[in-house]
Amino acid sequence: MTLGQSLGVALMGLDGHLVAVEVDIADGLPGYALLGLPDAALTESRDRVRSALVNCAESWPNRKVTVSLSPAWLPKSGPGFDLPIAIALLAAQQTIPEEKTNNVLYLGELALDGRIRAVRGVLPSLIAAYKQGIKIAVVPSSNRLEAELMSEMTIIPMDHLRALLCWLRTGERIEVPELALAPTADEEILDFSDVAGQERARMAAEIAAVGGHHLLLIGPPGAGKTMIAERIPGILPPLMRAESLEVTAIHSIAGGLSARSPLASSAPFIAPHHTATRAAMVGGGSHQIKPGACSLAHRGVLFIDEAPECGLGVLDALRQPLESGLITISRNIGNVAYPARFLLVLAANPCPCGKFSGRGRNCTCSSQQVRRYLGKLSGPLMDRIDIRVEVESLSRVEMMQSELGESSATIRKRVIAARDIATRRFSNEAWSLNSEIPSRALRTTYQPERAAMNFLHNELDREQITARGLHKVMRTAWSVGDLVGHVQPTLADTQKAFALREGISL
Repeated sequence: MTLGQSLGVALMGLDGHLVAVEVDIADGLPGYALLGLPDAALTESRDRVRSALVNCAESWPNRKVTVSLSPAWLPKSGPGFDLPIAIALLAAQQTIPEEKTNNVLYLGELALDGRIRAVRGVLPSLIAAYKQGIKIAVVPSSNRLEAELMSEMTIIPMDHLRALLCWLRTGERIEVPELALAPTADEEILDFSDVAGQERARMAAEIAAVGGHHLLLIGPPGAGKTMIAERIPGILPPLMRAESLEVTAIHSIAGGLSARSPLASSAPFIAPHHTATRAAMVGGGSHQIKPGACSLAHRGVLFIDEAPECGLGVLDALRQPLESGLITISRNIGNVAYPARFLLVLAANPCPCGKFSGRGRNCTCSSQQVRRYLGKLSGPLMDRIDIRVEVESLSRVEMMQSELGESSATIRKRVIAARDIATRRFSNEAWSLNSEIPSRALRTTYQPERAAMNFLHNELDREQITARGLHKVMRTAWSVGDLVGHVQPTLADTQKAFALREGISL
């Protein structure tokens, strides 16, 4: 028999498809043909696999070798198919038992000396394989921590092709200690007690964390906008296991797990530079569609500093995921959808020079320059922002005061308590956050009290808010009410939510 088989996985976004790797060795002129829509990195696998086999004292057939990756219509990319191709090739030469290649998933890139290198997307690949009945997977040792999150499967980490072939032929392998799969927090914890003053901005950040509301901070340079934004993940509740797996899968595809632990339970914090392109913000790619910043911030915070300086159309590209929590990217190789349910925090100066404020600082900008600068934040985008806060520069007294503000731990307890109230309220619904309440439900089941609705209707009649703005205020009012323990948003809660949205003093 000159036919060998093994299993790999091709990823299209977070969706994985099981790929049958078939190798046929036939008589004829020596050659190598790779079929099944491979990309450039996969086409180069021939030389990597050949060198790895030769350097591990295995033979390379001096005959016609045909490698087929099926289904043939599905594009395949990346070097992760090196290992399954090598295993199928050895199975075709009958140098390893055939039963060891059936129903076993192989993932890994081969170095020229036979070492098995880490690859991207291990966790979503394992999830896809498990859904299709695969229970055993061989992965690179470098991906072991990520792979062990799939506790339903038997994970066999390998760091060299020689060790893998020894296990396939004899059943023996070096025992590795079990991992303690306990959630871990990020090493660096930024505390809100470091922020001096800014009570209004701190309150706005807390309300935003309770309901997942989007936030805009406007203030002069050095007022503390970035400090506040960086500390919001520290007051968000820890991720549940299913949420953590989802976040880890996205970061695995993007290759960002070197900066984030696969077991991290804290919300991600993504802060792209304001010169980032639209593709970097929402995702893209020609051969492999990778997630962008808005998907990497899924279940966490997306912070964009100097927001008015972003390129044309970059911020407006976030309008769809802000509403749907999903980003769909279309390319010639297909359509990929990534989850993108994040808390957006924008920071901006009040004017181009940054000195315009209510304290009469020496601003050199004309009124037209100020309008043009803030006008870069489009109306449709601003209509999707729930809370707008002006962050004033600190006075000398505020900077020198010795008393620290509330810690992130104290604020986080209130946020978790308020979210628990919302979770119980929405126990029979398809959503769990106040910011996710559908418009239909806001008009029926989840209305504030009558006086609050009369207030909002008056503002709507005066064209102070749009219909979307009306619903945004109602959602924020629920978060304000949950923080103080109100069963239903009161008029005071709604007026506070309206003031936060309009950026006016309470």
